[in-house]
Amino acid sequence: MGSFAQTNDPAGRPLSLTDCFTEALKHNLNLQIEQTVPQVSLYNLQSAYGGYDPQFVLGGSHSYNDSGAYVQNGSIVFPTIDNQNSFNSGFTGATPWGMSYDLSGNISEQHVQKFFGPFSTNFPSSSGTIGLSVTQPLLKNFWIDNNRLTIQIAKTQLKSSEQALRGQIITTVTAVENAYYELIYARESVNVQQEALVLAQTQLDQDKQRVQVGSLAPLDVQQDEAQVAQSRANLIAAENTLSVDQNALKNLLTDHYSEWHDVGIQPTATLAADRQLFDVQDSWNKGMTERPDLVQARLSVEQQGIELKYFRNQLFPEVDVVGSYGFNGNGDEYRNSFGQMNDGSRPFYSYGGQLTIPLSNTKARNNLKAGKATEKQLLLQLKQLEQNVMVQIDNAVKAAQSAWESVDATKSARIYAEAALDAEQKKYAVGKSTTFTVLQLQKNLTSARSDEIRALANYNQALANLAAAEGSTLQRHNLDVEVK
Repeated sequence: MGSFAQTNDPAGRPLSLTDCFTEALKHNLNLQIEQTVPQVSLYNLQSAYGGYDPQFVLGGSHSYNDSGAYVQNGSIVFPTIDNQNSFNSGFTGATPWGMSYDLSGNISEQHVQKFFGPFSTNFPSSSGTIGLSVTQPLLKNFWIDNNRLTIQIAKTQLKSSEQALRGQIITTVTAVENAYYELIYARESVNVQQEALVLAQTQLDQDKQRVQVGSLAPLDVQQDEAQVAQSRANLIAAENTLSVDQNALKNLLTDHYSEWHDVGIQPTATLAADRQLFDVQDSWNKGMTERPDLVQARLSVEQQGIELKYFRNQLFPEVDVVGSYGFNGNGDEYRNSFGQMNDGSRPFYSYGGQLTIPLSNTKARNNLKAGKATEKQLLLQLKQLEQNVMVQIDNAVKAAQSAWESVDATKSARIYAEAALDAEQKKYAVGKSTTFTVLQLQKNLTSARSDEIRALANYNQALANLAAAEGSTLQRHNLDVEVK
């Protein structure tokens, strides 16, 4: 064990596990896709604040009216021509405490031309107002309204999208770690099969010499040849697995696979097994606080609580305080009206209240009932998820413990298999054993070596999967990753 198989990689690139994490965090496509979600959520939040953006209104119109001459009670009524220009502008909007406002002004100029036979007289006039009117809710839409609901939900969804990204990072890091150890296993497996082929070929060469000197039957050599052929087939399969595992890791590390196609990844780590102490209760505590999916589920409950707050508020009648204040202006021309509005000599104001009581409020009452039912559903789903997480962690702890025990057992089995083969080869050399027995013990040794490296890989992967189940993957590898 310990040394890697000598492969003919066209461009070998040594990579530590940390190097792989760095590449994946920069280039993994699943991560790049998930990173766009918080960006969209942030834009949605910023968009929600647009509910407080004031709107500017500017308008103008011209009207013309010619009444024409007509006869009434035997008399001629001479025509009147009315020309009028009017302009209006204003700002309207809402505040974070629910108040709506309208700051507006308008001004108009009128020219009335009255005819008296062949003569006419002009009567110019101008008028305008500028003022502010406000409406402040005291019950419905007071402590929460649609704008505030939208903003608070957008904030919660932004937090949830950040947790989803954190979950994808954990998933990606765990997949990279598993693929990294699987690649080490595949390279060691090639090494094991190469050693098996060397054993079989050595046995064949030695037995051919024995046939030549007459100490061994030719039939026994056929058994050796069969073992060599099988060993070659196993080596070819192991090399193919190595190629597949190389591609699996590359796919996690890059968003330009063609650039990595001819790169042979050479892991710098070995299949070591450092014993760890497992504490299910400690792992549960980590899972309850660190698992991104649990945090997301709690955020869903929080969001539903915000919606319930809104639904309850909509049950109340509308009690609004209303008021307005401004200035009038009148005169023959625009400047007269503007001047009077500017000096505030003609003020106006009003104040009062308005009560609006829905007679049935069917929509609000049923929205609240549906919201409560949804909240109950989300709480049950959260409880179910918490229980599932505890089961997953418990299983992951047991899997890691079992993998550690397998490491010890397979190491002992490999040592015994080496000793058994060595003893049998010595017996075979003095004619006290058979070719069949030696070949069988060679198979047993190859299987034991394969089992040992498989157990080592499984143990390292079990540790990675346990950290993922706890949600502690990033802390375990000291990865400080921005999730916003």
